[in-house]
Amino acid sequence: MSFTVSAGTASRVYSWQHGSLLSALEQGLSLTTSGMNDVRIVDSEGRSHSPAALYQRMFGQQPTDEAAQPRARAA
Repeated sequence: MSFTVSAGTASRVYSWQHGSLLSALEQGLSLTTSGMNDVRIVDSEGRSHSPAALYQRMFGQQPTDEAAQPRARAA
């Protein structure tokens, strides 16, 4: 299976390919934490998920690790 992680900044959109769901999820959560916008994980069937929603679907709960939680950005 193939998973695509995408995220954006004000001026660019980035995309990465992963062979495992856990690898894609780890990167998606990390990008969210680092402040990237519109982080999405797309599976090989074209379904798009936010990292938090995919984590909840897989594990039945929201990520509890502070590093996996999105942080508010200073204005």
